[in-house]
Parts: sequence; C-alpha cells; structure tokens
Amino acid sequence: MNLLDRGPKKVYYRKQIPLFRLVEKMKLWPSRRGILHGVIACEEKGFYVRVMTHCDREMFIRASKNGRASRWLRNKWFFKVCEECRIPEWKLEKYSSTLFKRRWGSFLINREEPRKP
Repeated sequence: MNLLDRGPKKVYYRKQIPLFRLVEKMKLWPSRRGILHGVIACEEKGFYVRVMTHCDREMFIRASKNGRASRWLRNKWFFKVCEECRIPEWKLEKYSSTLFKRRWGSFLINREEPRKP
C-alpha cells in the first residue's frame, strides 16, 4: 500500500473554538450566499474579525462560536467555490477531511498564550 493512496491525513479540531482562530488556520471563509472564499489576512478587532479575501473583498464579521459562519465551517456547508479566489484542489481535499470533535482535537492556541483551566 502506497502512502499516497490513503488520501489526505485527517485533522481534528475542537468544536467550540473561536471563529478567529479557525479562519486564521484554515484560510477559508463561507459567505452568506454559500460561496467559499480563500482568505489572505484575518485580524481581530475586539469582538469582530476583519477578513480579507483573495478576490479583494473585505468583511467585518462577529466572532461567534455558534454563528452562521462557524457552523458552516464546521459542517462544511457551501454551494460553490469562488472562481476569483482560485482555491487549490489540495486545500479543498484537506478541508473535506478535517473533523471537528467536541472533546478531542487541537485548541488552535498560540504557544505564548496561556491555556485557561
């Protein structure tokens, strides 16, 4: 059995992590119309997140764990991929193999940031 025949490696993330960390790690953003965009930069501004996409769109979104965008990212809901962003096929395969578990997976915390008990 060849290592390439297995497909992409499954990655596990916690289910209830902040939206900012999730978008910063995955570099993907589902718009309200169901179009999946590639993210260039993402910066936290209080309770909001500023997202810049590859198709030169800038969005200010609420950083909610239970909001529409968080649910769509976790459940992998989108209707089509943005043609201007040109998201590579390997990134979509990696995104489709990503799993979100409630009690197991990465917290996506920075090394400098202390973990809350």
